[in-house]
Amino acid sequence: MVETAISYVFQTAEGGWRIDDSRVSMDSVVHAYLEGQSPETIAEDFPTLSLEQIHGALAFYLRHREEINGYLKSQDARWEQLRTESEAVHGPLLNRFRAQRRTTSTPEATP
Repeated sequence: MVETAISYVFQTAEGGWRIDDSRVSMDSVVHAYLEGQSPETIAEDFPTLSLEQIHGALAFYLRHREEINGYLKSQDARWEQLRTESEAVHGPLLNRFRAQRRTTSTPEATP
């Protein structure tokens, strides 16, 4: 019996990575794996993925670790840049929300 190779991940046009036949990002599965979660636990968190898909994605990650780690590092930098930009634009509003949250979460503020 000859089996054809199965692809478990693909790269999007924007450069991101997804699990094949799903909308789950490779980032999510790899981060869970790096946090020490087993494939079975990851499957519980992402019920749309089969255990085979998770193992396949992790095998792809392990084979292309340098490339995927570089991608994840660039994503972290991108999110930090977006957070900084958002803080600069929306800082005063965010500070009011944070101050309001602090005053409503103190024991003397609750009736």
